[in-house]
Amino acid sequence: MNISTEQRQHWIAVLAKAPTEALRTLSDSVVSDMQFEVIREPEIGLMQVRARMGGTGDAFNMGDMTVTRCVVRSHNDTLGFSYIAGRNKPHALRAAQLDAMLQLSDFHQRLIDTVIEPLKQQLINTRQVKQQAIAATKVDFFTLVRGED
Repeated sequence: MNISTEQRQHWIAVLAKAPTEALRTLSDSVVSDMQFEVIREPEIGLMQVRARMGGTGDAFNMGDMTVTRCVVRSHNDTLGFSYIAGRNKPHALRAAQLDAMLQLSDFHQRLIDTVIEPLKQQLINTRQVKQQAIAATKVDFFTLVRGED
């Protein structure tokens, strides 16, 4: 199966950002039948976050963030990776398992349709609700110009 880097980046991002309960609910029936070898147990650590002033300036170290990572191997020798923001070992394990399965042609389209697309839609809906809540609190400031000098 020929998978582009962009496709894999997309589903890894969706799996990483998805709510844990939704991820587990949508994938339990598929993952329960698979056997995985855990290469790197889910582990919690820190990652240095770098930023740029204004998005274009010089890079600087903004601070540390907690990350959970995991690596698994499927019975077909595909490696699944995950990096999850925060401390959530079950989420990291499930995301790595799904990454490994998504690389297999037997499961790819089924997982895209039943797990990735519903999670993606849920993330879009959540973002829209947040944007509407933010827009509701928008304040317009204006200045009156006086006729003096």
